[in-house]
Amino acid sequence: MATSEERDIKDRAHKDDDKQDGDGDGGFLDKVKDFIHDVGEKIEEAIGFGKPTADVAGIHIPSISLEKVEIVVDVLIKNPNPVPIPLIDIDYLIESDGRKLIAGLIPDAGTIHAHGEETVKIPVKLVFDDIKNTYHDIHPGSIIPYKVKVDLIVDVPVFGRLTLPLEKNGEIPIPYKPDIDVEKIKFQKFSFEEAVALVHLKLENKNDFDMGLNALDYEIWLGDVSIGSAELSESTKIDKNGISRMNIPITFRPKDFGSALWDMIRGKGTGYTMKGHIDVDTPWGAMKLPIDREGGTTRLKKEDDDDDDDESAIGVDDVLKATAASDY
Repeated sequence: MATSEERDIKDRAHKDDDKQDGDGDGGFLDKVKDFIHDVGEKIEEAIGFGKPTADVAGIHIPSISLEKVEIVVDVLIKNPNPVPIPLIDIDYLIESDGRKLIAGLIPDAGTIHAHGEETVKIPVKLVFDDIKNTYHDIHPGSIIPYKVKVDLIVDVPVFGRLTLPLEKNGEIPIPYKPDIDVEKIKFQKFSFEEAVALVHLKLENKNDFDMGLNALDYEIWLGDVSIGSAELSESTKIDKNGISRMNIPITFRPKDFGSALWDMIRGKGTGYTMKGHIDVDTPWGAMKLPIDREGGTTRLKKEDDDDDDDESAIGVDDVLKATAASDY
């Protein structure tokens, strides 16, 4: 009959055997896992899988106006893998000082070729009225900072779904149309049949950036009568928040004025209107801005009047001489 001491020895022996068997199973499984991992790494090295890279290659502004600005973000994506990878989504956000200006999602954005690179274009349109109505401290004529944030979501073999975050900073303007005023009209020739004059214009740039004036088209009315229109190519710089002056030629027939001319002769004055566009260069590209002035007053200038009067001036003597000549 076995003693209690012998039974304890046998029990410990059985436990040691079970432990050894368990260690053997664990060691085998670990070896299998290591083998599979090594095989995976070898396959990855042999085939050449890797994570794609992306960068903001540039930001372009194809067009800008008083109403909106169109922005295109160019993102360069490089695929080092031997198989094409799908670009699942593009998630973008444009903000200014931490405030959202616009956000969007572009699904199923395409495929990046194997061992290739693609430039993906993200078009964005900012409407200035939406921005000004949302953030009242952003006013016309100002320049605001912006940050573009882009998340590219790709699906890569071995790695699975990846998100590539990108950021880029810049500035955009909130354009404001220039103010225009007719300071005076100086005549070089005057008769009822034909008048040749120089219109002295004052252009005020109310923006926080310089503008390079390249061209101007305009039409001028005295009362309800159009006295002329033309296009003028003249290069000049208008400093930010500055004033520039220019002279534009005009030819018209005073006898077509009707009552407007006689109102000026009697000293009553008559209203003038000027409308047109100017083509300008800005740091963000070319712009075509409207110009208009309504409700201005023009009158006949007496000989003792100051030539620098803010109102447009036509010499009385010229008109009286023309009137006398027409009587013969």
